[in-house]
Amino acid sequence: MSPRLLPLDTEDFRVEIADGIAHVVLGRPGAMPVTDARGHGELARIWRLLDADPEVRAILVRSEGKGFCAGGTPELVAALVEHEADRLRVMREARELVVGMIDCDKPIVSAINGAAVGAGLAVALLADVSVAVRGAKLIDGHTRLGLAAGDHAVAIWPLLTGMARAKQALLLCDTITGEEAERIGLVSRCVEADQLDAVTRDLAARLAASSPTAMAWTKRTLNHWLRAALPAFEHSLALEILGFAGRDVREGLAALAERRAPDFKGHA
Repeated sequence: MSPRLLPLDTEDFRVEIADGIAHVVLGRPGAMPVTDARGHGELARIWRLLDADPEVRAILVRSEGKGFCAGGTPELVAALVEHEADRLRVMREARELVVGMIDCDKPIVSAINGAAVGAGLAVALLADVSVAVRGAKLIDGHTRLGLAAGDHAVAIWPLLTGMARAKQALLLCDTITGEEAERIGLVSRCVEADQLDAVTRDLAARLAASSPTAMAWTKRTLNHWLRAALPAFEHSLALEILGFAGRDVREGLAALAERRAPDFKGHA
């Protein structure tokens, strides 16, 4: 039987449902997956839809591109710098994405096959079971751009790695490999690249074959640890969005485009 395709208003990813597993497939072969304005909105709302779908027993987020997901497109970032309406919309969507994954009762597996940045990193790490290849690159680049780390990290990184490692990585924008991410507890597991697909499909199949109530109730209770961190997350997200209206992000983006170190002046 062919998989059922979920209708989406984006080409950034697709959703195929078969054998109780919803495959959230990011990107296209040969290209780096990204999220434009429409894709970001769809990625935010998909968790609520999948949670309500009676055919879905587990969710596997994977990529067909040359990395997991690089986050927002340059056009989306430019809109956030220039337009308040875009900032307010993306703030709502970012909250919906994080809370949607936390509140989704269906277990979520992520298969991190390369670079994961921005919204892509949020999805990768908010999954209930995260599997990365050894050479994957996990990058929360907010502070490098002059922004607060606001889209997910304040909620979950301290729980996964401890506060000291979370602060070092988020303040310095350290790039963390899949191997290092497993060592510090940032991901559930690290595998060789040629094992990723088989391992994550097997995990999703095992979760889909398990008791739906046992999965849902165990996840729901464990995620109270994350819900307790939501006030800090809300604050970090608001400050990130506020930062898009400041001078530092313009310098951070210019430095990135010109391949140089930024010269941040702050609000002084």
